[in-house]
Order: sequence, then C-alpha cells, then structure tokens
Amino acid sequence: MIYDAQSLKEKRAVLQRIITRLKQRFNISISEIDHQDVWQRTKLGIVSISSSKSVTEKELQKVLDYLDSFPEIERAETSLDWL
Repeated sequence: MIYDAQSLKEKRAVLQRIITRLKQRFNISISEIDHQDVWQRTKLGIVSISSSKSVTEKELQKVLDYLDSFPEIERAETSLDWL
C-alpha cells in the first residue's frame, strides 16, 4: 500500500525510488507485476538466484526488512515461491 500517493504519477515516483535503491543494495531483480493502474496499491515481484536455498532466504529476508524501512509504503502480504 502506498498511502500518500494521490495519482499514478506520485505512485510511480515512489516505486521508482524504492526499486532503484533495492537494486543498488541487493543482487535481485524486481518489478511491479500487478495493480499498475491503481494509485495506492502495487504488487512487486522480487527474484533472487543462488546456489543455496538458505543463502537466498537470508538475502530475501534482508530485502523485505529493507523494504519495510520505507515509511511511505506498507507491506500487506508476502508469499515465497521456490523453483
């Protein structure tokens, strides 16, 4: 949830800043995968690949903790899929 966004332009500005910082800090791929036309809601897909599941779990937990540190967004639901 992005509570302070009053338009799609504001939402995209917030998301762009967050996505850029996450990509710079962690070895992940991230993209908005749903709710592109809704201005206070988004769904992000985050992907990490490594040779060990435990390494990937630790990295993704660090990503989620960092994502939670942004005051302008609230993480409502999280699901993990392993391939």
